[in-house]
Amino acid sequence: MRDESPEQSAPLRSGYTTGSCATATSLAAARLLLLGEASEFAEIVLPKGQIVTMPLVFCRRIDIDSMQAEAGVVKDAGDDPDVTHGATVFARVRLSQEKGVRFHAGEGVGTVTRVGLALAIGEPAINPVPRKVMTEHLVALAAQANYAGGFDVSIGVENGLALAQKTMNPRLGIVGGLSILGTTGIVRPFSCSAYIASIHQGIDVARANGVRHIAACTGNQSEDAMRAHYGLPDIALIEMGDFAGAVLKHLRRAPVDKLSLCGGFGKLSKLAAGHMDLHSRNSSIDLTLLAAWAADAGASDALQIAMRAANTSQEALKRARAQGIALGDLVCARARDVARDVVPQGIVVEAFAIDRQGQIIGSAS
Repeated sequence: MRDESPEQSAPLRSGYTTGSCATATSLAAARLLLLGEASEFAEIVLPKGQIVTMPLVFCRRIDIDSMQAEAGVVKDAGDDPDVTHGATVFARVRLSQEKGVRFHAGEGVGTVTRVGLALAIGEPAINPVPRKVMTEHLVALAAQANYAGGFDVSIGVENGLALAQKTMNPRLGIVGGLSILGTTGIVRPFSCSAYIASIHQGIDVARANGVRHIAACTGNQSEDAMRAHYGLPDIALIEMGDFAGAVLKHLRRAPVDKLSLCGGFGKLSKLAAGHMDLHSRNSSIDLTLLAAWAADAGASDALQIAMRAANTSQEALKRARAQGIALGDLVCARARDVARDVVPQGIVVEAFAIDRQGQIIGSAS
């Protein structure tokens, strides 16, 4: 568990992607093989040209007689709540007479088993940008060392199989471990770019496997509700968390036939108010707005006052329902309309709201 953040605010630290870690370790292992240099650091060039130096936790030959070496780094995600923060990312490099660079899934790195990703079925889950950057570094090193052969590169993550269960990889059809990710090489604190990328991949995988009805859900309970309501397979369930906008905007490029949105009543009320990021740090539940919507449905002045004074959205919902105001349906209808304004016109959109017990308490289709 991370230490608690200090109460006094301070600039958030950026970190490095698993792709940067893989580049540093593969380069260090190859340098040991070709130049005999076992360094404590590896200097690499990130995709946008920044030069960074990463400390190695080991750099060694696997055995004296073989042309194989390995190197590792501890992944530092900065102040981003990244599942791989603190994990050891390592590369094992073997020299080969066959020219070129070939990538393999080491321990803790997954393999692609479904269409719809940027990689073919059977390929190690090492994304295109990290592959490109690693290849560039190894080719440059080969030229420096007057080496005419090639490289076999295995990338691994210690405890990666267990860590992958906390990601969307199993649902995306990436089995056996984590993905090696990164487009810039840098992790921006709380950018959640990896999470959003997983949402996009989830939609792409569903479409590529013939799924035309997806359900974008804020959490496990809303997924369970959609699974029970429609009998949807896991591949059709998109865990969007707080990132409703990531789903809706991606559907402009990758449309489906039908979108079901499902989430807790409070989060759906944020979407209904026009918010695309449903996290509490970026949007708030507007009790005054909920009361105004209830007024449009005939709520009394006393009910509106009570709703505005409520401690939570659930309390406001309970008071409205007690007086026959279907606030859940009203919020879902507005959330559906907000989503409709973002996605292409041909997509059928509906919305469902659940209570804290996971029961559907509002819908609009």
